[in-house]
Amino acid sequence: MEPTHSLWIFFILTFGIIVLPGLDMAFIVGTAVASGARAGGVALAGIVVGGVLHVLINLSGLAALLLWWPAAFNLLLLAGAAYMAWIGWGMVRAAWQPAVAAAAEEVSQPARLPQSSMAIFSKGVLNCLLNPKAYAFMLAVFPAYLQTQERSVAAQAALLSAIIAGNQIVIYGTVLLSALGARRVAAPGAGVQRGLLAGVGLLLMAAAALTLLSAWK
Repeated sequence: MEPTHSLWIFFILTFGIIVLPGLDMAFIVGTAVASGARAGGVALAGIVVGGVLHVLINLSGLAALLLWWPAAFNLLLLAGAAYMAWIGWGMVRAAWQPAVAAAAEEVSQPARLPQSSMAIFSKGVLNCLLNPKAYAFMLAVFPAYLQTQERSVAAQAALLSAIIAGNQIVIYGTVLLSALGARRVAAPGAGVQRGLLAGVGLLLMAAAALTLLSAWK
């Protein structure tokens, strides 16, 4: 297979994985609905950095070790599910905080960030890193596209990282703009905006429960 064709296939595969709704997407939506464009952008940046770190983890062999050692992988599943539930519960709680209602009723005033940009960025990185499915995907797909006669491993890894980051920026950026649009539409009604945020939080908590169930099985 030609290297260029391989990159296009990798692009399609990663696009198909990233476009599926999941923890990263929900985190961006919840952050944008709760705190506005700036916070949503910071959350997106953290997740993109987390994707790059996934590449480095895969290159280090840690991802293979996690799948080779089932107990460690199950521990990662549990940690990811717990973090998912914690983020979801935080969104449900934030939906009923006065700051969210005030931001919904005062469209002309920017919403106050409930936490620092660094905290949001760190949560975005951790959000991406605690996704067990990402480790499974990287182990199953990434190595097949890492070796090429055209480029060094480092150069190929950089290209693959750029493809992953590009897909994340395009897909999650579109989701972010959609969330901000929904936030503006819902702004005249605080109840609608609260409902959006609480709904995302409840979905995360449900996803955490399903993850725990799969780990138990």
